Amino acid sequence: MGESIKGLKRTHMCGELTSQNVGEDVILMGWVQRRRDLGGLIFVTLRDRTGIIQLVFDQEESSDLFDKAATLRSEYVIACKGQVIKRAPEAINPNMSTGDIEVKAEELRILSTSETPPFYIEDNINVSEALRYKYRYLDLRRPEMQRNLIIRHNIANEVRRFLNERGFLEIETPMLTKSTPEGARDYLVPSRVHPGKFYALPQSPQLFKQLLMLSGYDRYYQIVRCFRDEDLRADRQPEFTQIDIEMSFVEIDDILAINEELIANIFRQVLNVEIPLPLQRMTYKEAMKRYGSDKPDTRFGLELVDISSLVASSNFKVFSGAVEKGGSVRGINAKGAGAKFSRRDIDSLGEYIKTYRAKGLAWINVTQEGVKSPIAKFLSQEELESILKHLNAEAGDLLLFVADENDIVFQVLGHLRLELAKRLDLIPNDKYNLLWITEFPLFEYDQDEDRYVAKHHPFTSPMDEDLHLLESEPERVRAKAYDMVLNGNEIGGGSIRIHDTQIQERMFKALGFTNERAWEQFGFLLEAFKYGTPPHGGIAYGLDRIAALFAGRSSIRDVIAFPKVQNASDLMTNAPSFVDENQLNELHISIDKKIENKDV
Repeated sequence: MGESIKGLKRTHMCGELTSQNVGEDVILMGWVQRRRDLGGLIFVTLRDRTGIIQLVFDQEESSDLFDKAATLRSEYVIACKGQVIKRAPEAINPNMSTGDIEVKAEELRILSTSETPPFYIEDNINVSEALRYKYRYLDLRRPEMQRNLIIRHNIANEVRRFLNERGFLEIETPMLTKSTPEGARDYLVPSRVHPGKFYALPQSPQLFKQLLMLSGYDRYYQIVRCFRDEDLRADRQPEFTQIDIEMSFVEIDDILAINEELIANIFRQVLNVEIPLPLQRMTYKEAMKRYGSDKPDTRFGLELVDISSLVASSNFKVFSGAVEKGGSVRGINAKGAGAKFSRRDIDSLGEYIKTYRAKGLAWINVTQEGVKSPIAKFLSQEELESILKHLNAEAGDLLLFVADENDIVFQVLGHLRLELAKRLDLIPNDKYNLLWITEFPLFEYDQDEDRYVAKHHPFTSPMDEDLHLLESEPERVRAKAYDMVLNGNEIGGGSIRIHDTQIQERMFKALGFTNERAWEQFGFLLEAFKYGTPPHGGIAYGLDRIAALFAGRSSIRDVIAFPKVQNASDLMTNAPSFVDENQLNELHISIDKKIENKDV
């Protein structure tokens, strides 16, 4: 049984002590990082979330205290009273923020003992993610994980402070809502008091924040939990956190301006980095044309070059055939890569792009002696020279080409330029490039469903000058939508919303809704629009994603306290799990015995 802390009150955190505290009596509490026994002296490294400090137990001062310290093991929880002293010059540890001081122990209480943990509580451990997530409460003790969550806290704190000072109100919206189509799969919650009916957990507070604008709350925000039942990736979780913002009586420029200030303030306060404003703006069309992506990483070049017009009549049918079918031929000049990449390296790039539906990768290696390429023999000298000139090719360059439908060409080259940048070490880790992507298409065509679906969501307003195309040429309609992109990652997205019942009904019709179905699913919103709706718009940021980028992590799981793994399960609590049959009966639910007996 552990000792009590009665009569002891912590005076300082471990990592906050400095040489200014020398001579002070302090009471510290935390976890034992390690113990070193040097005969007559025992050194104990004590850890809390602020850092570490060294405790010294001297046998000559107190043999009882020394003997007690000798029983300490890693992860014991202790309280220690002592005096801060300077370390001897030869004992100073420059790798510790508290390395020039230590605490000479006068009293020790062992509050809790610990079994040997399944992994070391330190940074850069080489253990499986599964083990880390099973013992997440231990994983979260590690300094790098604590730094991650502190960064996340600081971001959220700055968001609240900034928006509060500018007249925004933090308002909560329901967790139990109505299931609606046009999105990812909902997480459903059965109702006990309404047999056979279900609530849905919100994928976002979209409709509620629009209703708050209609209710007269001009400036709303919420740091809110959202839920989507979708396949997971490094940047996806079944439950995630959104910084949700909505404003009334605004146009696009108003929303972009205040959000630029918000993001710049977060960078300044959390990372001590100044972001020059205003941010660059780039249309969706330009982003796709130059980078093959609607979230381009602009920290390096490797821009796409369209050579379709140069090869439209070429005898090389791979190129001319793609153009004839309405596609395109585009390339990237990987400057200097021709001198660095072997034929095996180039072949590996060809294998890499097959993941993105590419049929193949054409290439030209430009050398001092001329060009080396398996496709050169299919191109006329004039075509070859025009291609080299168009891509500003020089000796040592490697030119890479994809010919196909435009969507495939953009997707393939968008990913290829990122892979090239990694292999050529072109990505500066200490650079933050932020920009807005604007004028997204309002619709995209879903081949599986054979209909148009909303590029963002069904409540996004069309651009005024494109409104007349809504029924006749929906593929040409641009949206009053915008995404904020940071180093190739979409960190936020939003739009000006539709606030007119007739336009909203036209939007639903373009998406294949009958009028009856639209009113059945969204009647409460359409009805509300009849009672005076202000022009409004907003944005939502992925807090998890921003925190991960600020912390330099590739996965948002590293900035979420208790995340799920790839199959949406929690290895620590073993959720999801089967529940008692009585609970199911109350909810009027029966489970297929085949599922119940399945080994999951």
